[in-house]
Amino acid sequence: MIGSLRNWVFMIVFYTGSVPIVLATLISALFGHRMLVANVHAWSSFHRWAARWCLGIQSQYVGSASAEPTFYAAKHHATYETLELCRELGNPVFVIKRELSLIPVWGWAIQQYGAIVVDREASSGALRQMMREAKQILAEGRSVIIFPEGTRVAAGEKPPLRSGFAGLYRVLGLEVVPIAINSGDVLPKHGPPKPGVVTFLFGERIPAKLPREEIEARVHTGINALD
Repeated sequence: MIGSLRNWVFMIVFYTGSVPIVLATLISALFGHRMLVANVHAWSSFHRWAARWCLGIQSQYVGSASAEPTFYAAKHHATYETLELCRELGNPVFVIKRELSLIPVWGWAIQQYGAIVVDREASSGALRQMMREAKQILAEGRSVIIFPEGTRVAAGEKPPLRSGFAGLYRVLGLEVVPIAINSGDVLPKHGPPKPGVVTFLFGERIPAKLPREEIEARVHTGINALD
């Protein structure tokens, strides 16, 4: 009962407060990347505040982001970590599903911020486009973050990595840092949220250019270190 009430309060506060920020973000996309990033970080900060005071959920970071371009691979239990990592990693490019890029207006804004679009149909044209976007990101010197299991999973679930991860790893040629996240413990896929601490555990850097089986095994172990 209390958890459901907290959740209703959070949704009212966060989504009401998000309206002007999101509108400002869409508008700022027309005036340059720096302003767009500033608005996205403001939204992330507001989300952190609302989660803390409405849900009783805080973040704890073990390790830290790299100062150089890095390929981050993270566990994905809830929307919570998407907004948290957007701010914590500075200005990362997200690997997103094609469906998100097709959302009217918002999809355009996401791509203006910086995104690599993955098409689950994996057509040859879609793969070539993904590789072009990856090379453009490399030219900009930005980090990339992917949720390599492909979608949100419940706490304790450890599905195999999607094939797109290995392809991007090969093209980017960057070291990989796995990030284990236990947000599913307090923000379950089904059911109301619970007060608690979400831990973000940055794993050891994994070298570039490893064989596919080795990189996938090491990343899978790294992102599931808290499960």
